[in-house]
Amino acid sequence: MSYMSCALRAAVPRRLPNPWRSLRPFSSATGPTTKKSVPYQKTLKEEDSGSKEPSRPPPPSADVVVVGGGSLGCQTTYHLAKQGVTNVVLLERDRLTSGTTWHTAGLLWQLRPSDVEVELLAHTRDVVSRDLPEETGLHTGWVENGGLFIASNKQRLDEYKRLMSLGKVYGVESYVLTPSQTKDLYPLMNIDDLYGTLYVPKDGTMDPAGTCSTLARAATARGATIIENCPVTGIQVRADDFGVKRVYAVETAHGTIQTPCVVNCAGVWAQALGRLAGVHVPLVAMHHAYVVTERIEGIQNMPNVRDHDASVYLRLQGDALSVGGYESNPIFWEEVSEKFAFGLFDLDWDVFMQHIEGAVNRVPVLEKTGIKSTVCGPESFTADHKPLMGEAPEVRGFFLGCGFNSAGMMLGGGCGRELAHWIIHGRPEKDMYGYDIRQVTPVSLRCGLLCWRFHHSLTDNNRWIRERSHESYAKNYSVVFPHDEPLAGRNMRKDPLHEELLRQGCVFQERHGWERPGWFSPRGAAPVMDYDYYGAYNQERHKDYTYNQLLQDEYTFDFPPHHDIIKKECLTCRNALALFDMSYFGKFYLVGPDATKAANWLFTADVSKAPGSTVYTCMLNKRGGVESDLTVSRISPGDPLAPSFEGDGYYLAIGGAVAQQNWSHITTVLQDMKLQCKLVDCSEELGMMSIQGPLSRVVLQEVLDTDLSNEAFPFSTHKLVTAAGCRVRAMRLSFVGEMGWELHVPKADCVKVYRAVMQAGAQHGITNAGYRAIDSLSIEKGYRHWHADLRPDDTPLESGLAFTCKLKSSIPFLGREAVEAQKAKGIFRRLVCFTTKEKVPMFGLEAIWRDGKVVGHIRRADFGFAIDKTIAYGYIRDPMGGPVSLDFVKSGSYELERMGVTYPAQAHTKSPFDPDNKRVKGFY
Repeated sequence: MSYMSCALRAAVPRRLPNPWRSLRPFSSATGPTTKKSVPYQKTLKEEDSGSKEPSRPPPPSADVVVVGGGSLGCQTTYHLAKQGVTNVVLLERDRLTSGTTWHTAGLLWQLRPSDVEVELLAHTRDVVSRDLPEETGLHTGWVENGGLFIASNKQRLDEYKRLMSLGKVYGVESYVLTPSQTKDLYPLMNIDDLYGTLYVPKDGTMDPAGTCSTLARAATARGATIIENCPVTGIQVRADDFGVKRVYAVETAHGTIQTPCVVNCAGVWAQALGRLAGVHVPLVAMHHAYVVTERIEGIQNMPNVRDHDASVYLRLQGDALSVGGYESNPIFWEEVSEKFAFGLFDLDWDVFMQHIEGAVNRVPVLEKTGIKSTVCGPESFTADHKPLMGEAPEVRGFFLGCGFNSAGMMLGGGCGRELAHWIIHGRPEKDMYGYDIRQVTPVSLRCGLLCWRFHHSLTDNNRWIRERSHESYAKNYSVVFPHDEPLAGRNMRKDPLHEELLRQGCVFQERHGWERPGWFSPRGAAPVMDYDYYGAYNQERHKDYTYNQLLQDEYTFDFPPHHDIIKKECLTCRNALALFDMSYFGKFYLVGPDATKAANWLFTADVSKAPGSTVYTCMLNKRGGVESDLTVSRISPGDPLAPSFEGDGYYLAIGGAVAQQNWSHITTVLQDMKLQCKLVDCSEELGMMSIQGPLSRVVLQEVLDTDLSNEAFPFSTHKLVTAAGCRVRAMRLSFVGEMGWELHVPKADCVKVYRAVMQAGAQHGITNAGYRAIDSLSIEKGYRHWHADLRPDDTPLESGLAFTCKLKSSIPFLGREAVEAQKAKGIFRRLVCFTTKEKVPMFGLEAIWRDGKVVGHIRRADFGFAIDKTIAYGYIRDPMGGPVSLDFVKSGSYELERMGVTYPAQAHTKSPFDPDNKRVKGFY
């Protein structure tokens, strides 16, 4: 028998390969060992008859074929059948759960720092604890023993208090406990270093075999077909008359199934399955481990424990514990075996020992407790620690549900339902943007361009994938601070002004691979250095790393230490002028004979105006949800900055972090409508500078060769002009609520134009400013940020953007019927602006109270320096179920709950800053 204390003494430092000397660092090609065992009383392996014949013959056709019989495959099949798709087939190459699901810890924690994930987790819990037992009469193995989050410092407890406040919106019962209260709840726990804990009584544990077998029973009862021992050997893809590739059939070792839809739920093996269809699946496989102790007296009925600061979890296992976590030096599984089923690796104690130290510190009795078994199996991880879901852009009808970063059991129910809805209706019900595969994979479209969530230069870069996947894994238990940035995989995409701004103290943020300006430090340059793996794998950690230190200074839920620097940027913009480098913006051209037909259908506003016009508009989905907000400018053939085209042309400018969401949405519509036009991406070829403030006209009049008066250059128009001898497109627009112009400049001329503007502005007090300032200035003016206070599950009527919809015209547009139906029925959810009387930092997820009842939560918050108040936006509902009118908004008494403390708030039906919109029009 081995003991925890023995393991601690036995662990000897091992020299691992230097990742820069080896093409395959810190990795293992080790095969499975049969001498390990998971702690479950029953696995589906034990029911194996030994036969390798399929459990039933494959049918000749199916509406949907799901590949992979783990958590996601079973959940997706069940939800497809439940939503009416009965001709669905699940193919499993071995037995259900045999890949990675069978050895999972099965923990379910209800609270996460994401409203969507709280909803997904809630549905998983409902499925395993209520729905499946009611439908089948079978017990899934769900154990509701509660969850306990450990805080060893103030920042961690602050994070838990934020979760508690969000939980109140969704009815998740939770309590912040003192160390002594924690000891009463969990007598075996060491509380000497505790700051406090968060207790969630209805968290629990799922049994993988019990859950998946019950899902299979419920799915087949609704008409689904589940076939085990039936490996997929090929996927037939055919191009339609317009050259769009579509799924045609699935080939197996035992027959071919004709189908228009395949769902890749193959987990670690998803990459191999994707290759059969020509689909790129950017994930990596790693060893992930836990150990199971011998019996512990007094541990029965204790809650599961997550000690994030020690990076360890303690899962109740009857009268024992399973102990695991996320280490800083995980082992990559290089050569994924196709024959690996119900297999485990040998545990590397040198890697795992850090979890033992944390576990023994938290529950000291473990030091004298025996280890009954070790469980080290493969799991799939992604570069941003988010699953890969939705329809792959390379091949229509090929869907993904994989890359769940060891959270496939707990997210399975919610994600399975969303994926089923996606397949049936073309989009999910909830906002699944962060999981959407369309923003990941490079794909050649009819116009010969590419589409991605991560740029193709990143997903094809093995070093980038390794670095980002490692950092995501190693920081899985880190506090989620509002202004944190990754250190891995940086400096991949730089705009033309990068070096110029770096010398001036720019502290960069990373978005979609781009380095964009965050704010400007008076301490000088703060370059982002090569990734040091946090000292793992014998890498030497960077010393005197200014950029990392600036990030760590902001690891707080109070006002950050650079609050006053951002204040200066904001107020200089409000009182003089500021230059914002927005070059990472997406810049697309929609051109061709059918471009106006496409524009009329895609955009909610009437953009088919005369050349020179610029229109702010939305794009919607069929349900009326906002897929994007952007500006669209009409251009003419022969435009020197546009690609050559015949017919009509439009220039689209879109926030860089969501540019590919827009690209994917537009191209899907163009494919479905079979329109004769194309979308051209010029994001890399053009820079973009925005000069904003009351003195912007004075300064730019010295630089541009055109009259900038209101009469000659009115708001919401654009012109081709000359700046510093360079041809540029000037647009009179604002993202911050001030008079100003955007300059869209060929990348070779960006530095020259930038220097000319800064030189002209020097005597007027011009300053560089970054996106932290834009965030503050824009929320102060009431401008929306897509995917913050505006998402695909929000409508223009709910979000206050009805003015963008051409409802008074007879022109049809995508989503119009849904918007008109909602307008007739009434608005039952509305975005509201709040300000607090007390100056208190808020970042989103705060609960909104109206007359003593929770009516919603904050989506986006910041501090408005011009009005000197905290500003927050959130959607509210009527607890009685009635419509949310403006009178309803005005009549309530409001409080915002931050970390368990409520603050009186005032609701506004108009922006508290410049409500009459005079400043953007040049009236000061």
